[in-house]
Parts: sequence; structure tokens; C-alpha cells
Amino acid sequence: TYPRDELFQCPEDELYDTALGILRLHERQGVALFLRPDPMENYVSCLVFVPRDRYTTERRLKFQPILERAFNGAATASHVQVSDEMLARLHMIVATERGAIPAFDADRIEAELAEAARSWGDRLREALAAEKGESAASKLCERYADAFPVGYQERYSAAEAISDIAKIDSVLSQRRLAMHLYRPERVAPDDIRLKIYRERDPVPLSDILPILEHAGFRAVTELPFPVAPKGAERPVWIQEFGMRPTLASTVDVDRVRANFEDCLAQVFAGSVEDDGFNGLVVAAGLSWREVIVVRALCKFLRQAGIPFSESYMQETLLRNSDIARNLVSLFVARFDPRRGARAEAHTVEFRTAIEEALEKVASLDEDRILRRFYNLVQVALRTNYFQLGADGKPKPYLSLKFDSRKIDELPAPKPLYEIFVYSPATEGVHLRGGKVARGGIRWSDRREDFRTEVLGLMKAQMVKNAVIVPVGSKGGFVVKQPPPGGEREALLKEGIECYQTFLHGLLDLTDNLIEGKPGPPPEVVRHDADDAHLAVAADKGTASFSDIANGVAAEYGFWLGDAFASGGSVGYDHKKMGITARGAWESVKRHFREMGHDCQNEDFSVVGVGDMSGDVFGNGMLASEHIRLVAAFDHRTIL
Repeated sequence: TYPRDELFQCPEDELYDTALGILRLHERQGVALFLRPDPMENYVSCLVFVPRDRYTTERRLKFQPILERAFNGAATASHVQVSDEMLARLHMIVATERGAIPAFDADRIEAELAEAARSWGDRLREALAAEKGESAASKLCERYADAFPVGYQERYSAAEAISDIAKIDSVLSQRRLAMHLYRPERVAPDDIRLKIYRERDPVPLSDILPILEHAGFRAVTELPFPVAPKGAERPVWIQEFGMRPTLASTVDVDRVRANFEDCLAQVFAGSVEDDGFNGLVVAAGLSWREVIVVRALCKFLRQAGIPFSESYMQETLLRNSDIARNLVSLFVARFDPRRGARAEAHTVEFRTAIEEALEKVASLDEDRILRRFYNLVQVALRTNYFQLGADGKPKPYLSLKFDSRKIDELPAPKPLYEIFVYSPATEGVHLRGGKVARGGIRWSDRREDFRTEVLGLMKAQMVKNAVIVPVGSKGGFVVKQPPPGGEREALLKEGIECYQTFLHGLLDLTDNLIEGKPGPPPEVVRHDADDAHLAVAADKGTASFSDIANGVAAEYGFWLGDAFASGGSVGYDHKKMGITARGAWESVKRHFREMGHDCQNEDFSVVGVGDMSGDVFGNGMLASEHIRLVAAFDHRTIL
């Protein structure tokens, strides 16, 4: 089967060596090259032997430029023989010019051909063996040999596939998505890639694109690849996004990678809201939990009546990312329970840096916004930021206690303290007029201004409680993610969960009495005095939640016990005992009867304190058709 022309033109000694070389290939299969240059330098005859199962037209096309380059010529003819033999043979004639054939090394050319003949799977096996050893490589190759589609193999090297295999294994074992942010070699500085690994189906573009934009990137391209490891029930999709940064011309990928990937994972898990604050991960180098501090401060400022939209405040912090980073650093320096002897020095350092940077802010609006954030960090008294849950992970909500009378531009009247609780599922605030105060917690439906509602109710409590306890208090929370469909049972369940989260946030920051002495909560740095009094009561939407509240208090071993929330199975039943507006009216009728007046049948005049929305004044005014209201004083006038 030897080519006839070669058989007659090849010198006997060369033919002998070539024949022996071909025989040896049957013992050790591989790529082999046999060359016969024309004595007149008109051409070079090249015989290339390849294992039959490796030979493809694609490989022939790879061989041709290697041979042309080696002899500075052009292929003029090629003949392929594929038979039942173990080897396929390619005979290629490369035309050359006399005196223009460069010096060549047959072994080097053969090595190039062998490299070109190797399959992507061969390279994967070799890379796995070098990375993990022969035993582990064999097992992984068994699962992944045919897992990657051709499109993937053409785009990525075997070395890149090793890191993808690790991510795919983590997705299959943990049943959650994974990701990898990187910048390929030899690309433009602003060319950044993100791979997302997800089981079963790729991430819908309508879901991922807004998340990337909020994080500071504009997606330019998207390439999906399904990978199906042997034995896996479902494929794992690899989606590669080509991105450009929008917040800066370049991004230090190595510096922000871990925080960025963690933040996106938390967004997908629902633990972090998807908004423009996530851009601080790239712009300011913050972690997702540090971003939550900034987000919570913004949410509070919106409730406190700041005249700027949330989106404008996001833009301001992104444009002043150094100040945002120093605000978080100041917050950590003030409240980290592990802070050392230099904590105060660090606090002064960050304050100085912030104040110097504020002097350089050109926009008056931005200066006002940043100073409000700075003010909140400085007047914060306690936080649960450093507390861990029973699972050893950070708590899914953030509590902040403020010295309300030191908060700039806060609407009057200012309470003594207030605690703001934030989470993606709920937000709430508890206002207290003094250290010993009492008032209920309501389920508010005013998401945009629930603090305004609670402030008005607290003012009423300040008046009503004057004869009960020194001052009043009031709290309220909102449900931010009501279940779709609006089914009553599902909504009630979500409301109870939000209520419990809110109470946990309050008790996280409240001192407890241990053997009659105040004890601080764990992992909380206090910038105020002992404060162990916190009582909640039923209110609108929470009338049946007293047992739930007392159950939360029991978890903390809170000293008030079942007095933490009045009512419930261990408290007073207000309706049965007549401790309501209707019950109070019975006392009013007796009072009038003693004066000789029939208040149910004879007209009489009254002065009202409060407003018609209150349970006592409002419901009481409906108890008789002969009430004549001649004057009413609102809470602001009374206070």
C-alpha cells in the first residue's frame, strides 16, 4: 500500500528506515511523520500516519499549514488512505522553491503535528492528571469526556474547563447556582466576563440583565453552553456574559471578585435586594453585608422625610464611593465588638477623612445627602450587625438604634430613641418617648411612610399613657413581599413572619435583666446607658399576635416574660372584660347618671382629645347619637 511514486523514487536506505518506522507504529500508535525532500528542491513529500479513530478532515486542515510553514511552500496535492488498518495515512506534496527551503527539524515538525492531532478530550485528561493526579483524572474524565458541547470546546481550553468542572460539581452537590468573574488574557482592560452555572435551565435574560446593571456592568454578549456530566439527572448550563463596567473605566477584577460573586449569589437567593446600591460592591469595594448598612440607612432616611428619591441617593453614593466606603468603615469602627485599643483612633481617622471629602463635594444636594448619612452613622447607638444566628451565619435582618433627638432634620416631635429594622422582606420602626414607655405594634399598609403613621400614633400614646406610664411608644412594620394572589392565609403567614422578624430586631438591641441587673445583648457595642424596658402590645393587624410576641420574648429569656405583650392566652381578654371603648362607655353612662343626665336620650356637649381614627375617642363618639362635639384638640396642640 506504499505510494507507488514514493516506492520508486525513495533511495533504498531511506525506504528501509521508513518501512521499519511504519512497522513500529503498529506497536505504539501515535502520529508519525516521514519526509523525503526532492533532490532538486522542487517539493517535499510528507507521509503522515495518524491512528484511524483520530483522523478527520479537520485534522488534515490543521496539518496542512504546519507543513507549508515548515518548508516555506504550498501544498499542491494530498491523498488520504483510511482502511481497516489501525493507522490512517495522509500523503501531502508541498511545492517549494530551490534555495528557499528553510532548515527544518523533522522531530519538531512531528511534535507540532502530534499536538494538532490531539483531541480536546486528550488535553482535558492531561490537564486533569497534572492538576489532580491520575486516579482523580480518570474518574472525572469518565464523567466529563463527552459532557462538553463542541461550541464550548472551540471556545475554551482544557485548562479553563478544569475550573468549570469544579463549579459544575458544586452546583450539582449544593443545588444552587455558582458564578465566576474574570478577565481573559490578552483582551481590552474593560472587557470583563462573568460565567453563571445553573442546573436544569439557563438564567432568563430578563432576570439577570437588571441585576448586572445594578451591580455596575452592561452586558454586551451572552453565550450559553449545556454541560451534561455522565450520571447527572439534568444538565448544568454555563452562561458567559461579556460585560463592560459602567461605574469606572477599569475594574480590579481580582479585588472585587469574591464580593461581587457573593453579592450576586445573595441577590439570586433573595437575601439581598436588587437595586443600585449593589454597585457599591464594585465602585467602593464593599461586601454585600456592608452594602446592607448603606441601604438600611437610606431606607430610614426615606421614612424620616428626606426630600430626595432613593435612586438619587444611590447615584450620589456611587459618585462619591470613597465617602461611602469610609461611612461603612466608621460604622464598623464604632460597633465592632472585637475592636481593639485603637478603635477610637480609627473612628477619628474615618471622621476626618469623611469631613475632608465632604468639603470637596460640589453639588449642594449631594452634600446634604452625604451629611445625612454621616449624621446617622454618628448618632447610631446600637446595632445587631455583628450578631450571628443559631446557624452561625449573619442574621437576615439589620437593626439600628438611634438617638432620635440628634438626627438632623427629623420631623418633630422627636422621640427619645427609635429602632429601625430592615430586611428584604420587611421594614419597621419603634419609637419611644422615654426609657419606660408602652405602646402597640401595628401591621401598617403604608409602605412609603409608615414612620409618619407611627409618629402620629406615638403622639397619641404620649397623651393617653400620661396616667399609666411616664410616656408612650409605638411601632409599626410593613410586609414588602406579599404573596402573589393575595390569599388571606398566605398573607397572614407572611405577616406573622415579618412581625417576628421585627420583634427579633427589637430584642437584639435591648438589655435584659439578669438577677435584677441589666445585662447587655451579646456582640453589641452600646453608646448609651442601660436600657432594658421594651413592651409591645396588640394594635391594628396584630390583635391576635400577643402569644407570638411572648414566644419571641421567651426565646431571648427576656425579663418581662409574658408581660412583654399584653393579651394573649396568659393576659387579659379586653373584649370579654369590657376593657374597650364600649366597655369604657359603660363607665361614662354611670358618670352621667350620677349627674342626673341621660346621655343616651338627651343631647350633651363634649371636648375631644385626639382624632376620630383613635379607638377610644373615635369609637366612643359613636356610642351615643346625642353627642355634640364642640371642640377637638389634635396631638400636636396638646404636646
